[in-house]
Amino acid sequence: MISKYTKTAGLLSLSLACISCSNSTSTSAIDDIIDIGKPTEKTDMPEDYYTGGELGTVFNLSSAAYEQPAPAIEKQGLSHAFSMGEYFFEKPFTQTEEPFKGLGPLYIRSSCQHCHLGYGHGKRQTKYDSSQQGNGYILMITDENDIVVQSFGWVAMGKATAPFKPQFDEKKVNIDWNEYTDEWGNKFDDGETYSLIYPEVTLEEGCIYGKLIDKDGKEVPMSKAKVRLESTIGFIGTGLIDAIPDEDILQQYRNEGKHATLNPQFWNNDTKDFVKNSDGTLAVENGGIVYKFDYALDRASVMSDASFWEVQNVTRDDFRSHYIPKEYWQFAAQDPEVTSKFYEYYPEWNKTGDPAKDIITFGNATDLPVEMKESDYINYMVWHRGIGIPAARNTTTEDFKEGKRLFSQIGCANCHRPTWTTGEDKIRDPYNRFSSDDTRMVHYPNQKIWPYTDLVQHRLFMKNDLRTGWCKTAPLWGRGLMQICAGHSDRLHDCRARNTLEAIMWHGCCSEGGKSDAHWAVENFRKLSKEQRQQVIKFVDSI
Repeated sequence: MISKYTKTAGLLSLSLACISCSNSTSTSAIDDIIDIGKPTEKTDMPEDYYTGGELGTVFNLSSAAYEQPAPAIEKQGLSHAFSMGEYFFEKPFTQTEEPFKGLGPLYIRSSCQHCHLGYGHGKRQTKYDSSQQGNGYILMITDENDIVVQSFGWVAMGKATAPFKPQFDEKKVNIDWNEYTDEWGNKFDDGETYSLIYPEVTLEEGCIYGKLIDKDGKEVPMSKAKVRLESTIGFIGTGLIDAIPDEDILQQYRNEGKHATLNPQFWNNDTKDFVKNSDGTLAVENGGIVYKFDYALDRASVMSDASFWEVQNVTRDDFRSHYIPKEYWQFAAQDPEVTSKFYEYYPEWNKTGDPAKDIITFGNATDLPVEMKESDYINYMVWHRGIGIPAARNTTTEDFKEGKRLFSQIGCANCHRPTWTTGEDKIRDPYNRFSSDDTRMVHYPNQKIWPYTDLVQHRLFMKNDLRTGWCKTAPLWGRGLMQICAGHSDRLHDCRARNTLEAIMWHGCCSEGGKSDAHWAVENFRKLSKEQRQQVIKFVDSI
């Protein structure tokens, strides 16, 4: 039996399905043989072939390309921990089965892999069904000012265990995909056409459980609420990005802030300096660590990951409360269908004989029993930080070289910064599970890596944009293997782009009250010949 971690190099003949869409003549760029190369020494291939450096690059082009442990895992003796951590990523949790015990009482998905099909980005959907593998959507409900509704929290939970009810009824969430016509009529000057679509999400009567309550305790009418979709992102290479020195990221802000408008939450565009909190710390940091993950830049370190607690509501010794807003428990305590059965399912919480009072106590408890062992979560974190990044493909071809040159020339590299160098990679764990040099965690010191992101947020002003409109520049490395690994090529925060060309053209928007920060780069892309445009796409799909 061949392990899925077996390295495969050389020429792989890959039969990829072309992405077809109405009124579009564009197809996936990588529909031919993908050449990963046969290096015998590091000098045999160009340096950008080694996307994750010596310690982070993997050489596998199979459907398991996103699942490979970085070379650092084996070198640092962490293979067993990596495998055990992967087990927790893939296995569904239940209410009773050890060691996967603790699902609910509300949850988003029963397993991580439900969202991250093939360990990659979520897949575009036409309905909200969290039980479907690959449906990585989460429902974002905000007030008219894009502030998350307090009673639903950062992620609305569409699943529940008895006797409780989910925050919303998934069957009453409607996702309609609408055609969008850009300022160029979805057509290049040479006649090539493309199609653009975007989602419109509506909630039927009775979809919401309880009421929408804002941070000030006021009800948000459904007529003023915004409902958007965000899909999951992949795990590949996150440990390498985590190893980039904070000061280098801060310098990137300084460099860009001289001439570009950046998110005012983090950067003062008048004084050209960082926004500071009342205690003098930088708003772009959390606990002294610079934000670098998620669309909203709301996570500073891989080590701050709270998976299982946030997704499956499984408690750990450092999270012994429910990841459920307090307002939910007030609704549940007033629901006779819940109160009448509460003691049946939770007899140990019959403290007063009044189920309404005991539900409130249960919901707000901070000393719940520990459901996930610390050692299991540590293994999961080794896996999370230890996934490698596939080597670049086609790097010796003329199309790759010319596509790379054009990518920089037309301005894409201004935001999709090609390369960074990791630092000493001292582990910074806000939960104090690991010391900075702890050998139980994988490290990536002094690696030149090629993620193609500036780790800064910009605005694209897309129709039905994501919350706040500010989105971190997505890393591009490994994205060209999405079709092989996850069975789709969907991109952007809500999977509206069905291929690389559509993703590029969405960068040229003039909608939602503004002009995309990348509009000028898309104008440059449009000036290229069809052959040159395909070279840019081939390059993007090869890195």
